[in-house]
Amino acid sequence: MTYERLEYCPVCGKGEFKNFLVVADNAVSKESFVIVECENCHFKFTNPRPDAESIGAYYESEDYISHSNTKDGLINKAYHVVRSITTKQKVELINKYVPAKGNVLDYGCGTGVFLTACKKDGWEVRGVEPNEKARQIAAADTGEIIATDLQDIEGEKYDIITLWHVLEHIHTLNETIDQLIDCLQDDGTLIIAVPNADSHDAQQYKENWAAYDVPRHLYHFTQVTMKRFLKKHRMNLEEVLPMKFDAYYVSMLSEKHKQGKASMLTSVMNGYKSNSHAEKNGNDYSSLIFVAKKK
Repeated sequence: MTYERLEYCPVCGKGEFKNFLVVADNAVSKESFVIVECENCHFKFTNPRPDAESIGAYYESEDYISHSNTKDGLINKAYHVVRSITTKQKVELINKYVPAKGNVLDYGCGTGVFLTACKKDGWEVRGVEPNEKARQIAAADTGEIIATDLQDIEGEKYDIITLWHVLEHIHTLNETIDQLIDCLQDDGTLIIAVPNADSHDAQQYKENWAAYDVPRHLYHFTQVTMKRFLKKHRMNLEEVLPMKFDAYYVSMLSEKHKQGKASMLTSVMNGYKSNSHAEKNGNDYSSLIFVAKKK
């Protein structure tokens, strides 16, 4: 296993950090990782971290639902129910920005659930997924060739590019977002969904907050740091939208981390509290969708 340490903040480029939180990898390795905070722009990121060649071992779990589609256990069953609803909402969102439909690239498409729904709705679809197991499932379900990386689609242009809980996983953060922006049509739309480290459930659960998900999550965005990141890459932020179901799902996982077992009642109560707090306090939901266009 090889680790790397970032010397400069990926968002502002400054080199002064402070330790923010020590978080355990509850999903796979049980190792502990440090999340640091940039003293200049307050961006939080896992540092040090496994390098790109080593990170794959931390995804090797049947419980990692984005790659396996497992339905074992209460939490995963709940995830599948909610996913059917949120997938429909995601398709409605891209239809809002391109009513005539067009082509969509889902970067980090996992097992292809979103792409399958888009294709059924009349979109031309393309996916990129580095994980072999997930890529095979996505290819089978969509009937499309799923690319391994961006070099496989070099020169192609898209009306919509989506990253659903993917940006926080990418080692080459700035380079990859620039490549994706280059793949956008001039009037194209970039949609990024990430966990929100300023949410009420993040503050409540602290080191047990499941959406820190170290070391798979390399970065821990807030509204402020995401807006700064998009501005850095010359993107105009069009709107910020909530992912309200995430508060309940993340609370279920967080309760399991904290108590050693899932508690449906407590999770529902805490998810409701988080959403209520966000509604009254600046849209700081557990997860947020950022919609941006080229300047």
